Amino acid sequence: MSFGEDDSGNEVELETIHGRNWPTVTQFSVFLENRVGQLLEVVRSFHGTKVKIVGLTISDSADCSILRLILSHPEQGREILSLNKHAFAENELVAAELPAASSSLAELCMALLRAEINIHYAYPLIVHPRGRSAVAMHIDNNEQASRTLHDMGFEILCEADLQS
Repeated sequence: MSFGEDDSGNEVELETIHGRNWPTVTQFSVFLENRVGQLLEVVRSFHGTKVKIVGLTISDSADCSILRLILSHPEQGREILSLNKHAFAENELVAAELPAASSSLAELCMALLRAEINIHYAYPLIVHPRGRSAVAMHIDNNEQASRTLHDMGFEILCEADLQS
């Protein structure tokens, strides 16, 4: 609740309505030269820390590679990447746990299609918080996608779910 003033200077109570703040997970896109050993260098930078790689995909071209990572502890991961002078960018992704049914991935895609939400790219998570498969997705509208998937019975994961 917040307060403002009306035209006569009297204090007026203003209420705001907040919708659910849907969780996301942080993805780090690390830019690498396309040469042998670059992935190992990044992976080793987390060795001996509490930061675990919980999701990973690589896109490469002739000149460079983009290593997309989801980390168990993104704040510390950000520090480690910076200290090791890795060039990176950050995005927020929606991570959804898939039910045990064999058609759950198809149902997830169908739910997003019905809501006219585009999936730009997706990849599985290495960590399965409750023993179920999970997928991280870069999506047009995180809030709408999370709400749609939640309404269809999918569990939306947050960063705390990925910490071991």
